[in-house]
Amino acid sequence: MEKLQLDFSATRRGSPWIGRVLLALAACVALDAGLSYHSARRTLGDNEVRLAKRTTGPSAPKATPQEVAAVRETVQRLSLPWDGLFTALESAASDKVALAAIEPDPRTGTVTISGDGKDYLAALSYVLNLSRTEGLERVQLVRHEQKNEGNGAVSFAVSAAWSAK
Repeated sequence: MEKLQLDFSATRRGSPWIGRVLLALAACVALDAGLSYHSARRTLGDNEVRLAKRTTGPSAPKATPQEVAAVRETVQRLSLPWDGLFTALESAASDKVALAAIEPDPRTGTVTISGDGKDYLAALSYVLNLSRTEGLERVQLVRHEQKNEGNGAVSFAVSAAWSAK
């Protein structure tokens, strides 16, 4: 019998091109990652410049004095004590009188109330009821005129001081 030679420490030689292909593939992946990083940094820098231009660029147009006055008047009208006025008008309500307009003047603190009554007595009664309500002072009939309907209907206007209670 022949002697069998077993060499466990011997290395087997592989193909030399596999290592080179893997090295080239790793270099390509690293190059692609570097290019992507560089592109992302450049895009970020461009976006930061655009954002800086927007925030430091021209601001909103300045409001004219007329626009400021209109805004102040609107805010003043919205802050008026509307509940007190409406409560006073509701408490003086009559089925013989229909209101046509309510015109507040916040600068003078007055309100003009226009309406139609079935007759002159209904209009006077409404003025009397308004003068007895809380929230309205110095209630006066400022205008009245007979309608041409022949049934005694009257159109009237009342002025009152509007107190903010």
